[in-house]
Amino acid sequence: MTVDNFLIIRLSSLGDVIHTLPAFAALRKHFPEAKISWLVEPKGKEILDCVPGIDQIITAPPKQEAKDLKKYWKDIRSIRNQLKNKNLIAIDFQGLIKSALFSCFSGAKTRIGFHRKNLKEPVARLFYTEHLKEISEDNHVILKNLRLLTLLGINESRLEFPIVLPERVVHSIREKLNNIGYNGQKKLVIINVGAAWKTKRWFPESWAKFIRLMEADDKLFFLILWGNDEENAEAKKLNEQTGVPLVPSLSLQEVMALIMESSLVITGDTFALQAASAFQKPVVAIFGPTNPRRNGPFHPQSQVAFHELECSYCYKRKCQRPKCLKKISPEEIAALSRKALKKDN
Repeated sequence: MTVDNFLIIRLSSLGDVIHTLPAFAALRKHFPEAKISWLVEPKGKEILDCVPGIDQIITAPPKQEAKDLKKYWKDIRSIRNQLKNKNLIAIDFQGLIKSALFSCFSGAKTRIGFHRKNLKEPVARLFYTEHLKEISEDNHVILKNLRLLTLLGINESRLEFPIVLPERVVHSIREKLNNIGYNGQKKLVIINVGAAWKTKRWFPESWAKFIRLMEADDKLFFLILWGNDEENAEAKKLNEQTGVPLVPSLSLQEVMALIMESSLVITGDTFALQAASAFQKPVVAIFGPTNPRRNGPFHPQSQVAFHELECSYCYKRKCQRPKCLKKISPEEIAALSRKALKKDN
């Protein structure tokens, strides 16, 4: 196949941008001379800025901008002007009406997407010219993304994450670690209390008990990672209860650099999990409403805490009785953490 130009559409979330990188790497490997552009929302651009081989990163207008229709359509026209190419092939990894519309706005004559049963919004299929056959949603989403490339004749199973962090960012995070007492002599263990959905966050009291169970191991240095203001409040409470230091406010690239420095990341189903997996760092993953087979870590040293219930895989963002998370005990996470750290020796 002779191709001048590809457009990858994966607008958000941050973890899903990470999950699409192996598909990009496979596309670049099989079409080394092609121009590859990526349409992404502003938050995801900070990740893609660290990925060599992307010829053009185009920032899509964020969701909230749609309220200002005049500005929104101005940005849409700008995207189309940046992408004009008669041989453009758009690949929509997002599966939303919005992302499918972007594939049309790009001017691409060939627009590739998933089968309607594999789309978050099935109406999106109306905007594609080629569809993948239905596939199981019980497999990892990275493999799902790679399967979409079979419509281009690419059969790739290797999971490559071509992220190269700037040296200044790595140096910055090492300085910040030093400032909070980490000198590199112990194993750095990151406790990530944050997640976009509250139903993905383990409980502060469970974290505190877990830390007390692990305190006897003086070879470990624990650090609390947080995200937004609400998560910061939870992290501060944990800091007050345990004395474990808080990570200062970090940029997205600094978070990735911090994870690169770690020996273990303990986290829910969120960006920290996906980034750690991309950097081949051991993870203890705490899963509640989402499917660990689809979203979980995939390296052999990682461990998953998940208890299947009658309500499992609900993907709810709000829940009054999160039994799935309550089933996960501090003792279980402590045992899984020791197992992951032992494998990492």
